Amino acid sequence: MAEPAPDAGSTAFPIIRECPFKPPAEYSAIRAESPITRVSLTGGRTAWLITKHEYVRQLLGDPRASSDPMRPGFPSLVEGQQAVDKKGVLPWLDPPEHTTYRRTVVSEFTFRRVKSMRPYIQEVVDECVDAMLSGPRPTDLVQQLSLVLPSLVICELLGVPYADRDMFQKRARTVVSRTATAEEWADNLGGMRVYLGELVDAKADTPEEEDLLSKLVVRFDENGLTDREHLVGLALLLLIAGFETTASLISLSAVSLLTHPEQLALFKADPSVAPAAVEELLRFVSHADHVTNRVATADIELPDGVIREGEGMLLSTAAANHDPDVFEHPDRLDLRREGRPGHLAFGYGIHQCLGQNLARLEVEVALSTLFTRIPDLRLAVPVEDLPFTRETLIYGYDSVPVTW
Repeated sequence: MAEPAPDAGSTAFPIIRECPFKPPAEYSAIRAESPITRVSLTGGRTAWLITKHEYVRQLLGDPRASSDPMRPGFPSLVEGQQAVDKKGVLPWLDPPEHTTYRRTVVSEFTFRRVKSMRPYIQEVVDECVDAMLSGPRPTDLVQQLSLVLPSLVICELLGVPYADRDMFQKRARTVVSRTATAEEWADNLGGMRVYLGELVDAKADTPEEEDLLSKLVVRFDENGLTDREHLVGLALLLLIAGFETTASLISLSAVSLLTHPEQLALFKADPSVAPAAVEELLRFVSHADHVTNRVATADIELPDGVIREGEGMLLSTAAANHDPDVFEHPDRLDLRREGRPGHLAFGYGIHQCLGQNLARLEVEVALSTLFTRIPDLRLAVPVEDLPFTRETLIYGYDSVPVTW
């Protein structure tokens, strides 16, 4: 079988996203020419960029596609990633290690378990909207809602003191930045590990009944998992992923609706559309495009070529979610969109996002409450003037001024 994309390494990656609501235009051109294309990374490295939905989905579920950043050939986009402790960080673990540690926590994120948190999430959102309505206008949706909700929810779930949120928010944003130096990245990740290690030790000394960290301490002991650093890494993953990705998603989703008035009118007129609307918004914004990198542990044959053992793969979920072979008019926001297979915003396979049910619920409650209680909400500045964070693994807005 022929090798894909003989014009190896001609395209520099990552390709900067200019529009918050859709992937770079180059993805469409690359997919049309060759959905498996070699691109150039920093330091003279190369990797395969995969842009076709079928291939991205297949490779996300392929056991020969390793997510271990310590393996030679892994296409890391963050300087210094190979030098940090990966213990407990599920997206960086392969089976059987991944299976062992995911099993300890997966029951806390089932649909039924997450559904039980809806009253608390609703309470938090109502308090956020109350503060908006009683305060000055315009106000910043990011500071008033997008950051507050996931911070409170993940702190409540894990048993992390909310008073420490400023610390972990700052460190989390450095960890997902592509411009942070290796020293900054390691320092912030290491600082969060130290903080969570001390918190885990405190939970082990005086465990509580309800919070997840206390439950995990007990489960680790029951299962004979003696390496406490894996528990700390698991807590680190949940804290960063549960905060940063959801915060960005709330802001991007709100702006998407505000800039598509016909879709916003549908959302406000028909409450039953909310769950489907969240799925379409997840597909549409695809804001976590650079967290599904892999390296081949054996040759992998695809219809358009072969990924050789030891070669890195950049599996673009944003490109997959805008593949016209799967989604008709992919750059159009359509809250009534139907069809299978679905979007890959939460990944696919064994590494599919652990907290996806929680993220869905937070976004649904936030948007439904916001546009029900403030039906004339609008942007206070032109959408093109909103400060958009590009140099990061998780796209988002730094602020969203709104008024009504």
